[in-house]
Amino acid sequence: MSNKNISRRKFLKLFGAGTVATTAALTGCKNPASQDILDDYSRQVEPPVGKMTYRTNPKTKEKVSLLGYGMMRLPSSPGDDGKDVFDQEMINRQVDYAIEHGVNYFDTAPVYCQGQSERCLGIALHRHPRKDYFVATKLSNFNPAVWNRDEAIKMYHDSMKELQVDYIDYYLLHAIGGSGIEEFNNRYINNGMLDYLLEERKAGRIRNLGFSYHGDIAVFDHLLENHDKYQWDFVQIELNYLDWDYADEINDSNTDARYLYDELQKKGIPAVIMEPLLGGRLSKLPQYIAKELKTRNPEKSVASWAFRYAGTPEGVLTVLSGMTYMEHLKDNLLSYCPLQPLTQEEQEYLQTEIARKIVGLENIPCNDCKYCMPCPFGVDIPGIFVHYNKCKNEGTLPNDNQDPNYRKFRRQFLIGQDHSVPKLRQASHCIGCHQCESHCPQNIRIPYELHRIDEFVERLKQGLDLAEE
Repeated sequence: MSNKNISRRKFLKLFGAGTVATTAALTGCKNPASQDILDDYSRQVEPPVGKMTYRTNPKTKEKVSLLGYGMMRLPSSPGDDGKDVFDQEMINRQVDYAIEHGVNYFDTAPVYCQGQSERCLGIALHRHPRKDYFVATKLSNFNPAVWNRDEAIKMYHDSMKELQVDYIDYYLLHAIGGSGIEEFNNRYINNGMLDYLLEERKAGRIRNLGFSYHGDIAVFDHLLENHDKYQWDFVQIELNYLDWDYADEINDSNTDARYLYDELQKKGIPAVIMEPLLGGRLSKLPQYIAKELKTRNPEKSVASWAFRYAGTPEGVLTVLSGMTYMEHLKDNLLSYCPLQPLTQEEQEYLQTEIARKIVGLENIPCNDCKYCMPCPFGVDIPGIFVHYNKCKNEGTLPNDNQDPNYRKFRRQFLIGQDHSVPKLRQASHCIGCHQCESHCPQNIRIPYELHRIDEFVERLKQGLDLAEE
């Protein structure tokens, strides 16, 4: 990779319209923070080699890179059949660059990237010595059709085939708690799958066994209460400076990260961190919030604050990031090569001052994880929510037709929506089948929110009075 700084033109071309990282100028919303993001990347320097911060796995004593590569959002382009075509050459380059700079933890799942993530990662990693990386994947048996023991075992073995490995370093029960203890029992207990995985760990084909948690806190507590029985090697939780104290205020079915982390500490279980940026939301803050962070450290990106926050607690083994573009990877490497831990004052500043302002925005709590996709009727659920939240964050959501800027904001919102989401994939095509809802880790009432946005758009088109809910 060249040492030259990325140009703004190259950045805009790379971050083409329709992607999660599309700038607001391309989507139609005039995002004042977009220029700050461009400036961050235009000033980006090469991260140093040999400076990665590592944490020690207390069980194996192996050194794990503090930055973990999440393979949920791989570089791709739309295919003719509506499915993404993944850029294997770019994936290989990014994995090579990550390993060169000390990253050795790679996280995937059978359901990521339309079922292609494990295969793409396997191709990229197989070109490196097996000792140079740890691979994490999951038993993603969300569908009742895969609760059957034989099907669940097949999913487990298929993961090893796709990843081209004969053992898995970190294996997870995927997203437990989403629908309560009964579903957990059906997925892992009644079919004997947890017992099977415990035997696989004993045989060495699973080196570390854990679970990722979303949802019902009773399930999380139940599994920790049975830690003596299961001996969890790690647990994956959502942790960032917004969720530390405000997760349950954003969504009353969520649990504050403070509680989750503290409970793991009591048991001596290492934490693997997901969503340090909340699906990118903590890197694309409104200008007035971003300026506060820039005033404190003009040389660091807004995202770096969130990564340093997530990496500072000593009980954190690794922090996962879905790094679609090389610029994401470089920025995160700069945060962890090496880590400069936040001071107590800086942590409290983020947890209180900054988090409180973000909570006040009252966004739809979508992390763009795409667990809700594909929609059987083609609705681009995360794309709709991302565009709506972006405009709301920047104060350009047209909600008062007496506002002098109403006509401008109305035009920007409607044009931006068409840029971000094709017409046939917009909220008007949701029929309320609720198939998506059970897959959402944030427990968003997806059909309700889509219908609310559709009604909002229709009022905009007709020029009716608007009253934001």
